[in-house]
Amino acid sequence: MRAMKKFWPLAPIAVAVVLVGCGSSDHDEKEALIVDTNPNSCSVMGGNGGSVTVGSGVAGDPAAPEAASGYRVGLKAKTSSSYMAVANTPLATKAGCDVLKAGGSAVDAAVAMQAVLGLVEPQSSTIAGSAFMVYYDAKTKKVVAYDGREAAPAAANGYYLMRQDQTDANSPAPVPSARRSGRSIGVPGVMRMLDMAQKEHGKLPWNGLFDYGIKLANDGFLIPGRMGDAIKSNAASLALDANAMATFFHADGTPRATGEMMKNVAYANTLKTLATNGADALYTGQLAQDIVAKAGQKVGDDAAKTPITPSLMTVSDLTNYKAKKREPVCTPYRNAYYVCTMSPPSSGGIAIAQSLGILSHFNLAQYGPTNPTNEGGVPSVMGVHLVSEAERLAYADRDKYVADTDFIPLPGNGVSSMLNADYLKQRASLINLDKSMGTAQAGDLGTVPLGIDKTVEHGTTHLSVVDAYGNVVTMTTTVESSMGSFHMVGGFLLTNQLTDFSASPVDSAGTPVANRVAPGKRPRSTMAPTLVFKGATPGGDFVMATGSPGGGAIIQYVMKTVVGALDWGLDAQQATSLVNFGATNSPTTGVDGSNTTLDLSGLIAGLKEKGHTVNPAAQSSGVATIMRITKDGKPALQGGADPRREGIVLGDGAL
Repeated sequence: MRAMKKFWPLAPIAVAVVLVGCGSSDHDEKEALIVDTNPNSCSVMGGNGGSVTVGSGVAGDPAAPEAASGYRVGLKAKTSSSYMAVANTPLATKAGCDVLKAGGSAVDAAVAMQAVLGLVEPQSSTIAGSAFMVYYDAKTKKVVAYDGREAAPAAANGYYLMRQDQTDANSPAPVPSARRSGRSIGVPGVMRMLDMAQKEHGKLPWNGLFDYGIKLANDGFLIPGRMGDAIKSNAASLALDANAMATFFHADGTPRATGEMMKNVAYANTLKTLATNGADALYTGQLAQDIVAKAGQKVGDDAAKTPITPSLMTVSDLTNYKAKKREPVCTPYRNAYYVCTMSPPSSGGIAIAQSLGILSHFNLAQYGPTNPTNEGGVPSVMGVHLVSEAERLAYADRDKYVADTDFIPLPGNGVSSMLNADYLKQRASLINLDKSMGTAQAGDLGTVPLGIDKTVEHGTTHLSVVDAYGNVVTMTTTVESSMGSFHMVGGFLLTNQLTDFSASPVDSAGTPVANRVAPGKRPRSTMAPTLVFKGATPGGDFVMATGSPGGGAIIQYVMKTVVGALDWGLDAQQATSLVNFGATNSPTTGVDGSNTTLDLSGLIAGLKEKGHTVNPAAQSSGVATIMRITKDGKPALQGGADPRREGIVLGDGAL
């Protein structure tokens, strides 16, 4: 199929209007985040604005990886008859929808969306980053997980993130910091992963999937609000890189701002190279050499020539990188659903599956939110308590046991031991209905001499796609922290993904941790792209695709969305908009304060009565949800975009 000629006329972007911030409007055309006058383009769905709330900035605030940017009040679930795309930025959604309209598959759409994300959402995603994808093939009814996680260079050892000379215990730490140094830059994986998936499931030629991204990069786009904020807040770190300065700043050194027209010709040229020569162009030849040279930079491009500890990555690391297909983590839920999510090196899937297995021992249906038609409603005290306690138990196991299973095996019989029904029933028995456990202990899954790893994980973006053939992609893609490592080459940023490893290979007691650095190893993630099907066994009909960015809080964002839909009967938008809540394995329970139109005082007071320490700061989730529903007696797709970011839902048919 790849030998076919290019396939669809691009909708003109000159008439596309991107609204940023949180305004309000009385007209659908003005409410839409994209207005396209081409009658043959995908239908447009948007939402009106609401009050703006920013993250608190306090330690532990889930908004910390990428600051919260407001809440768009009034988004309603959108429906289409055949295909649908949802992403956290409008132009990426449009790229995917145009591909679907042209007869492309869900994977084709994901390739086009990734190309655009690296341009218009560089604070969250990059073509030199990583991604996890869970894919459903409607014809075979099979689910497969694709692993495009970055890897450590072959020369790295356990002290790679701690010491400039990783062989010398007395060597100083990397400079300017582990993140801003070259040591944080992993061998990229997302393009090799997309290449693998598209070869297996693509319907349109690879070379045409980059056309919209190329056009946007050459002709320009209006800088979205979150991107503008990220440029401003990261200005000092970006200033060490001449390529970043040329891209994100004016000639006088001032940062480009929200709403300005911006071009990125270097990125357009990179996409042309990928379109013509395939994903291998990023892993061999000039692009690979440029990546290695940039990661190996020893001084900044600033006037002071700030020292930078270089990466030890080589072109061979890039050439030898392989994306991997893995068995997804799947589990029945309440004998009514079958949930499939991402396997290690992500810890998100196992934590989701464990949490659901624990919650299956409680009747969550009776603890739904009040007034769910109003932005999903206000969650109940008991609902939040039970979900948060289940998550504490799951995070405890995750912190101790889960890492790249190609290097560190899971305890016992692996996933089956961690999801064993009797084990999860025993874990559920630890939940006290009246009092929070505060901090949970990892379960006894056998003698595995591993220390606890509390490595902080950061931000990403997410997309969900259903094509006209019934195939589904749910994919989380990342640059790690906002703007990654701040190293830029070829118009794209390099990640700081390796900081998802434990900085130290041992814990305070000297016990090795599972998530320590090793040559070729992939750092643990929390990304949890998730699919839900009818019935308690494989082969049931598709019900739901969802996922979210949010670093260590991804598990919580996905859990509240899945529980909201399956246990509380919320529609795709209500479940997505629903107040975020949950806990890592700490006494603090987060209750998202981004929607200031809701009165959460009773919820917070009730949780405190149960011993929870509550953090009410605004959170920066980016949930993208698609559900299969019945409308007017016919099957339809229903989508929801997170009101805390800038995304929209696009599809075909009556909306």
